[in-house]
Amino acid sequence: MISIWLVPCIICFVLMVAVVKRVPAYEVFVEGGKEGLKMAVSLLPFLLGMMVAISILRSSGALDAFIELIKPILSSLGFPAELAPLALIRPISGTAALSVTSEMIQLYGPDSFLGRLASTMQGSTDTTLYILTVYFGAVGIKKMGDALKVGLIADLIGIIVSVIVVSWMFL
Repeated sequence: MISIWLVPCIICFVLMVAVVKRVPAYEVFVEGGKEGLKMAVSLLPFLLGMMVAISILRSSGALDAFIELIKPILSSLGFPAELAPLALIRPISGTAALSVTSEMIQLYGPDSFLGRLASTMQGSTDTTLYILTVYFGAVGIKKMGDALKVGLIADLIGIIVSVIVVSWMFL
């Protein structure tokens, strides 16, 4: 019941504060909409570049070739090679990673070890490169080395902990 009333109450509260402070709420809203539209248009080149790169990576077979190359290493670490595409694509694109997760769930089933692990990994990691490309590019930040390192380390930790937790819970 709270979730149904929360958003309308927040909107009413904002409007009441605007009236009390004598802020022209509608004009400010429209101005924010204009700025949002400008921001969306400025993001399009970054989004397009990222989508093209992901498409080329998947369609060319380079991703599959790379996974076959590192399969022995992954096996020795106890990491299922079937999840390597998800681990590699997730920091780049959430949509592509969701597609990989959906394919794995369809192939192995939602209650299988790989289905559970893919779902957990999907929720435990983020689209680091996408975030850096789109948002940092939109505001003009050029030096993103530290943010990239921290984001990729967090993704790696999310992947490792996903494998450990799902193995512990379901094996």
